[in-house]
Amino acid sequence: MLPFWTSIAALSIVQGALVALPRSLTGVELTRLRRRRWAAVPPASVIAFVLVARRAETLSAQGLTYLALGAVPVLAALALGWLSPSARPLRAVLVLPLFALAWADRGGLAGEGAALVLSGLSCVALGVLLAAVTPPRWLATGIVTMALADTTLVIADLLQRPNSALNAAHPAAGLPRLQSAVFGSAVMGYGDLFIAAVLGGLLATTIDRSSQRGAAALTAILALGFDLLFLAVNELPATVPVAVALILVIVTSRWRPARRGRAPELPSIAAATAPPTRAPAAR
Repeated sequence: MLPFWTSIAALSIVQGALVALPRSLTGVELTRLRRRRWAAVPPASVIAFVLVARRAETLSAQGLTYLALGAVPVLAALALGWLSPSARPLRAVLVLPLFALAWADRGGLAGEGAALVLSGLSCVALGVLLAAVTPPRWLATGIVTMALADTTLVIADLLQRPNSALNAAHPAAGLPRLQSAVFGSAVMGYGDLFIAAVLGGLLATTIDRSSQRGAAALTAILALGFDLLFLAVNELPATVPVAVALILVIVTSRWRPARRGRAPELPSIAAATAPPTRAPAAR
């Protein structure tokens, strides 16, 4: 079994990578769907998961397992074929060997890595689509709100039981678990990958490609530093480093253009206070 610190560091680096992967997506069809209310999706996903899972932990966990089993490969194919910077339609077929490896080596590092890639790519697709239909200012607020909600639930100890039930759920026939990110001896929730990809989608629509990669590196560094809190606690909200990275990007983008005489690239958000903490839970 891979040591916990190596495992959690790998997951944190994946979070950073997911900020770099999304690309900007524009289209008449998606423009018609552009609404502020889409910004509620990130925080609502955390709250809805807790409400549903606490009412029927085992039943809802199994349902989410099969939902992920069907949706994650399709979304990952979209990311590989159309929604990432180097996407090509033929690359969508890479989902098949990744799924096969995740199935054949479930419980092994190679299988867990393949499942992690599939889950991460599915989040890239969701992040690109959400950024395409949500005004940047509102999406930024949604990311920070998700981190605040996540932190509140972790502090109140309302996430541990639902997360444990979800992580323990297994689909039939030894099929891979795609509802959470498991690597070695560490576990990170799907929402923790999702929020990183949403940040990537937001940045892809508001700043240049090199700045997006810089924000991805910043996210990874913050996540790795945040992991040190595992010396004192067993569960953390991994959405927090992503929200803090967003706030730092907004602050620096406001100051940098002022020195260059340009308008800021990223919109300021109403609440510029850094959110508390949440990250992955060790198994």
